[in-house]
Amino acid sequence: MKKLTLFCFLITICAFGNAQEYNLANYGLKADSNLLQTIIIQKVIDKAAAKGGGTIIIPKGTYLSGALFFKKKTKLVLQEGAVLKGSDEIKNYPFIPSRMEGKSLKYFAALINVYQVNGFSINGPGTINGNGLNFWKTFWAHRDSLRKIGKESTNLEVSRPRLIFIWGSNNVKIQNVKLRNAGFWTTHFYQCSNVLVENATITSPYKPVPAPSTDGIDLDVCKNVVIRNCYI
Repeated sequence: MKKLTLFCFLITICAFGNAQEYNLANYGLKADSNLLQTIIIQKVIDKAAAKGGGTIIIPKGTYLSGALFFKKKTKLVLQEGAVLKGSDEIKNYPFIPSRMEGKSLKYFAALINVYQVNGFSINGPGTINGNGLNFWKTFWAHRDSLRKIGKESTNLEVSRPRLIFIWGSNNVKIQNVKLRNAGFWTTHFYQCSNVLVENATITSPYKPVPAPSTDGIDLDVCKNVVIRNCYI
């Protein structure tokens, strides 16, 4: 029994010892809210995945990015004062197989995309800011133009990215993070199980224009979901 206990203890030490951290400050990331740095961030995610996984750390500062794709055994941490700011140009969100409003279809990638990554997590205390103002303005302008001719628009007629889309992943956690100004839905979980959203702040404004369809949390074919101590 003692040998078995020691063996399990050593396995646990090795497992934690292999958890790598990748602080983006060490990979040329610049705290410039106007400089698109998608490529740098994605390369670090890919590097972490290729080496068996790890935690991507966003340091203090504001960093502009388009769609990011997290891989197996990767996680995300935003340090105090860190802001991951989404691009407000739809060209920075590729058109890919997705799921929207209960239908499987091709749609624009989210800012944070997670597909079949068990154990994925996002932790704060930093912020993910969707920078959605231009998308909202375009949505209302389109709706108003249609109403002038007696028609109504749907949510999908104006191209807008979600903030976070997690698909086919188990044991997912979003904790202690601020999620703001999504262009479309804020968080979308599809075919996920054992999900925890905890101590998260999810907000979208009413001024200078209302933020349309910026749902806080969308659960789509999910099970065993816990949402607690959140402000939405």
